[in-house]
Amino acid sequence: MQLQNTADSSPLTEKDLCAMFARLALCSRLPSRAHRHVCPVPNRAFSKAKFSLPRPNGKSFVHRSELKQAKRIVVKLGSAVVTRGDECGLALGRLASIVEQVAMLQNQGREMMIVTSGAVAFGRQRLRHEILLSQSVRQALHSGPNQLKEMSLPVLEARACAAAGQSGLMALYEAMFTQYSICTAQILVTNLDFHDEQKRRNLNSTLLELMRMNIVPIINTNDAVVPPPVPSSDLQGVNVISIKDNDSLAARLAVEMKVDLLVALSDVEGLYDRPPGVDDAKLLDIFYPGDQQSITYGNKSRVGIGGMEAKVKAALWALQGGTSVVIANGTDPKVTGHVITDIVEGKKVGTFFSEVKPAGPTVEQQTEMARHAGRTLASLDSEQRAEIICCIAELLTEKKAEILDANKKDMELAITSGRFSQALINRLSLSTAKLNSLAIGLRQLAVSSRDSVGRVLRRTRVANNLELEQITVPIGVLLVIFESRPDCLPQVSALAIASGNALLLKGGKEASNTNKILHQLVQEALSIHGVADAVQLVSTREEVEDLCRLDKMIDLIIPRGSSQLVRDIQRAAKGIPVLGHSEGVCHVYVDSEAALDKAIDVVRDSKCDYPAACNAMETLLIHRDLLRTPMFDQIIDMLRTEEVKIHAGPRFASYLTFSPSEVKSLRTEYGDLECCIEVVDSMQEAVDHIHKYGSSHTDVIVTENEETAEQFLQTVDSACVFWNSSSRFADGYRFGLGAEVGISTARIHARGPVGLEGLLTTKWVLRGEGHTVSDFSEQGSMKYLHENLPVPQGSLN
Repeated sequence: MQLQNTADSSPLTEKDLCAMFARLALCSRLPSRAHRHVCPVPNRAFSKAKFSLPRPNGKSFVHRSELKQAKRIVVKLGSAVVTRGDECGLALGRLASIVEQVAMLQNQGREMMIVTSGAVAFGRQRLRHEILLSQSVRQALHSGPNQLKEMSLPVLEARACAAAGQSGLMALYEAMFTQYSICTAQILVTNLDFHDEQKRRNLNSTLLELMRMNIVPIINTNDAVVPPPVPSSDLQGVNVISIKDNDSLAARLAVEMKVDLLVALSDVEGLYDRPPGVDDAKLLDIFYPGDQQSITYGNKSRVGIGGMEAKVKAALWALQGGTSVVIANGTDPKVTGHVITDIVEGKKVGTFFSEVKPAGPTVEQQTEMARHAGRTLASLDSEQRAEIICCIAELLTEKKAEILDANKKDMELAITSGRFSQALINRLSLSTAKLNSLAIGLRQLAVSSRDSVGRVLRRTRVANNLELEQITVPIGVLLVIFESRPDCLPQVSALAIASGNALLLKGGKEASNTNKILHQLVQEALSIHGVADAVQLVSTREEVEDLCRLDKMIDLIIPRGSSQLVRDIQRAAKGIPVLGHSEGVCHVYVDSEAALDKAIDVVRDSKCDYPAACNAMETLLIHRDLLRTPMFDQIIDMLRTEEVKIHAGPRFASYLTFSPSEVKSLRTEYGDLECCIEVVDSMQEAVDHIHKYGSSHTDVIVTENEETAEQFLQTVDSACVFWNSSSRFADGYRFGLGAEVGISTARIHARGPVGLEGLLTTKWVLRGEGHTVSDFSEQGSMKYLHENLPVPQGSLN
């Protein structure tokens, strides 16, 4: 007999497997085979109340986020998941990762059951091994040396394979689960066990008793005795379903045992609207019973007797019986290790079956709508796009009262909840002054953005009558995720419109009322030229991590919020570029040759103007020569007057007899009236400190020595470097960009405040007259010229 760790790894012999079981038994202190039926019942005191909330009226969950509440779960493992690629033997590595996830959920206090395939494959491998061994022995007895003939294998009957494989399959599950202190029990069923009332009650009672004792039931159709499947209708009402494969078995079991969630793992990502290999086939995130007519099914998987159509029928039957269902991929090595736990955590994995269809479009549909309208937006001329932006500015002024009323509701809810810091509440707040400033910035953007899209950057005469141009074009679909700050919505929308990009906006719940009305104003302005769908506000219960997985639909993600939000998005968005910065640890260095009045003003404004901003000063670096001087004393007095809490850096603390609280980290972004003070010996030491502890955002030097200042400006590797000016100037509006989508600390593409130019890319346009590359070969008649040509003013639009 031979088994494999995974579908592609080297095989394990029967001897290896026996040794593995022996080691597992030894490590886990397994009882002997004679006593293995005695299984201790672990204490389940860890079962928390979070699973005790019953589903309303026994109905299935409506949203993925509710799956976290699932207590009783069935995991169905299809043949393609359990077996190797050669269909002979089990994929041990894959199976081990699934067992680990089931064990983890079981140990959380959930009640787990497994419906598994694999007995036929396991048995087929074992019988092939025995047949080959038998044939080789007979040939060795009846043939002379070197006269062995090539051996052939007979066709093995599936029921015989199942009979030979059940015990080995169960022994494998038992050994794996024992590593997590979990016992298992095997249950083989047929149609009769569900259709005969007494047998059905017995089965129900047995399963309930096993789960009460914290035992994981391993369930399979008794393939050793069942007849071959007969094509017939699977569905005969909500109480009856024909058990003809493990899909229908899992569905029937789920309804019978009032299961909360059925996870059906196969070799495809989920349900597609047409066969997965077909062009334009789309994976469905959510499937509703009324959508059945829109699905075209393909062939079944390489193994098993089901297929996607059978899975969907079984899933809908279970859904009708009150069980939520997710169909997902259990074979992809990138996700197998966490696919089940991701589903239970409510992440967007596979296809979720729901009886309730939301009123609005899905986020995928919103993205498609935005992309389609965005292409029309990009085709408008610059004057039309500027007109839309000016309209938004006018609406911000006209609808000021409605906007502030909505913002007042959000503020009251945020303060009442007690869940938000003062810094976040400050960012949430809008005022008449903020709205007026927004309107001015948008009008400025409308003027400066003319001729931005389609602008020729370079022209080259490649050869006679062959001219090349490099022109600016939109990036595509932008996803901007922002916390608190609702003023971000009109800013980012205007920049997307100016650059001809489609836009998806995902704001925080704390600003939902304000965001809703601001988005309505943006769509009202866009409707002037029939492109209202180009800017979409995602209002569904979509998790940020799920949005970051839409790599085939979104071209750039721009996070606006806390450093934690940015880091989370950078981790989640593996296939989509992320533009932004994770922290704003900004420094002000006061040099030994600084002027007192400038130092006081720059430090005060950098820290106190708006402490929650990412461009606020977090660390004040003081030249050692300034310690115990009137300048230093006045800077400290000013900070105390402004009620700034001071944390001492290690060197600064060493100079003081009674120092403020010593800083825990020199990389801290306080976002409040707090800052760190540290001492340095020179400008170069200040630069070294900034490079070691800064975030490459904005750093400032205060000095009257021009040579020192220029050296600082050239040496510091940050997106913004200032001399004798506040760090708060690091802003798109203050730079004259009109607005910004954020500040980038990246070293490619846009850096610093990202305005209109940072949301454009380029394409190359070549105009010829039947030119071919062969024309320029050694035997060709043409020569490359590569002459630079004058660049025209304005846009190609």
